[in-house]
Amino acid sequence: MNETRNQRLLIVDDDELVGRTIELIAKREGFDVRVTCDPERFLDLIGEWRPDVVAIDLVMPGMDGVQVLAELGSRKFSESVIITSGVGHRVLDAAGRSAREHGLHIAGILSKPFTREDVRTLLNRCGIDGEPAAAVQRARAPNAPSIDIDALRTALEERQFFLEYQPKINCADCSLAGLEALVRWRHPELGVIYPDRFIEQLEEEGLMADLTGQVMDMALAWFSGLRLPEDSESPVMLSLNMSARCLEDEVLVDRFARRCRRHGVDPSRIIFELTETSAMRDPLRSLELLTRLRVMGFQLSIDDFGTGFSSMLQLVRLPFSEIKVDKSFVMSAETSEESRNVVRSIVELGKSLGIMTTAEGIESQWALDFLRPLGCDFCQGYYISRPVDGDAIRERWDI
Repeated sequence: MNETRNQRLLIVDDDELVGRTIELIAKREGFDVRVTCDPERFLDLIGEWRPDVVAIDLVMPGMDGVQVLAELGSRKFSESVIITSGVGHRVLDAAGRSAREHGLHIAGILSKPFTREDVRTLLNRCGIDGEPAAAVQRARAPNAPSIDIDALRTALEERQFFLEYQPKINCADCSLAGLEALVRWRHPELGVIYPDRFIEQLEEEGLMADLTGQVMDMALAWFSGLRLPEDSESPVMLSLNMSARCLEDEVLVDRFARRCRRHGVDPSRIIFELTETSAMRDPLRSLELLTRLRVMGFQLSIDDFGTGFSSMLQLVRLPFSEIKVDKSFVMSAETSEESRNVVRSIVELGKSLGIMTTAEGIESQWALDFLRPLGCDFCQGYYISRPVDGDAIRERWDI
C-alpha cells in the first residue's frame, strides 16, 4: 500500500528563534518540520529523515552554510533548497549561484528579516502543481541505467520518439504566441526518457540528423493541422531546438526547406533555437549556414542568453531574430536585485537591436507582472504551462 505524507521541511539555523518562526509558518502550510542549530546534525537528518525541502542559514559557527551547500551537492541532493541569511544581497546571490553550480535546486533566497508571506511564497515554489521539486526532477531524469547506443538506433528505426509542446505567450495580453516542440523517448522498458539522457550520445554517434528529421516531420505535420488565424499581425510560431551537429551539415538548409514545403508550412513560422555554445563550434560555417536559413525566411533564437562568455559577440555577429532570457535570471529575479537588472538589460538590448525577447522560467504571477512593464515580448514557463501533448494544446487553446 502506498502511504501518502505531507512534504517535509528541514531547517538549520544557529538562531533558534528564526528556525522556530519558519517552523510555525511552514506547519500552517501543511509541512512536517524539523529544526536544528547544528550543521552536522542537519546532514545526518538528510539521510535519516529524507526531507523534501531544506532551509539553510549561511552564517553559522563551525560549518557555515556555503560549506553545507557544497556537501549537499557532493551527496547529489535533489530536493528543494531555500537559502536564508541576513548578509547583503550580493553575498546571497553569490551563494545561490555557487549552490546551483553544485547541481542543487534552489527554490529561492530568504533574506532576513522576512515576513510570513515571504516564507509562504518560497514554500509554495518548492513544488510544481503541488508536487515536490525532486519528484519532478526524477520524472525528467530517472535514475536508470546508461543508454545503450544500439537501443537508440532501434528507437530511431522504430520511431519511438514523440513530442510534447510548451506554449509561449504574449506578455502583454497572455495570448498564444508560439509552441516549442520538445522531444521525448518512449522506451519500451524504461518508460519516458528525457533528452538530457540521449542527445549527447546521438551527437557523438552522428545520429542527430536522423532524429532532427523525425522531430521536424512530426512537429510540422502536427502544426500544419492546427486551426491558426492566417491574418494575424503576430502569427503563432513553432520553435524547434537545433543541435550543434546540425551546423556541420552542409545540406541542412535545403532539407529544412523541403520539409516545410512538404507539410505546407511557411518557413517564416519556424524558429530554430540554438545555444551560444553550438554556434561557437565552427564560427564561420555557423555564420554562413544561419544566414542562409534567415534568407529563406526561417527565424533564429539564441537560447539561454546571458550564460555564456561570448553571448554579446554571438548576438552581434549572427542573424538572430529572438533572444531567450535564461530561466536562471528570471526564476531568481523576485529575490535578486542583480537578476532583475540582468533581465532589464537583456530586454533593453533586444529593443535596441530590433530583436524579440522571450523570458523563460516563468513560475509565478510576480514574474509576469515584473516583465510586462519592461516591454518583454513573450513568456514561457511552468506557470503558463508545462510541456504537454498535442491534443492538450489543441483543447486548451482551441486551435
